[in-house]
Amino acid sequence: MNADITRDEALALLLKYNKDPFHIYHGLTVEGVMKWFAGNLRFGDESEYWGIVGLLHDIDFELYPDEHCIKAPELLKSAGVSEDVIHGVCSHGYGITVDVKPDHQMEKVLYAVDELTGLIGSVIKMRPSQSTSDLEVKSLKKKFKDKKFAAGCSRDVILNGAQMLGWEPDCLFEQTILAMRSCEDYVRTETDTLIREKE
Repeated sequence: MNADITRDEALALLLKYNKDPFHIYHGLTVEGVMKWFAGNLRFGDESEYWGIVGLLHDIDFELYPDEHCIKAPELLKSAGVSEDVIHGVCSHGYGITVDVKPDHQMEKVLYAVDELTGLIGSVIKMRPSQSTSDLEVKSLKKKFKDKKFAAGCSRDVILNGAQMLGWEPDCLFEQTILAMRSCEDYVRTETDTLIREKE
């Protein structure tokens, strides 16, 4: 699988279309989570590629929220990004805004973890530690069942993603917490640095 773009180029592309600190933070988070899953699922030689797809997955969301995953191919093609990456990026909108089905294991992981990282992010904001370091699956499940909490995070997408992967939801929850824990400090530092540089 080929990206036709380096990680630094992908980051520059993300920043070209995204100014909101939250969107930058989310892109970096999903990048780190995807790289962790690549290693954990024995796709370690593809970890950079998985990360680039994660970094760029919401490339169009800030400027074109009503055309999410519809506008993305145009933005990515104009930067010379490969069709593999474009398919991967668009596949996380499967059944929501597009009919691009997640086929590769990487695409199924992205579909499953995108909404879940947002939910976990909302959960840790309410915790004294403000961190995944002490977050347990049972605490996440409690918030998952509360449909009013972080209502914008689709529980159906998360459950469908777990089913695509053939995993129980608890397994997906546990693995995603561990993945976020692995990159949390870096993501916060990198986001702060990038925001300062843009000021």
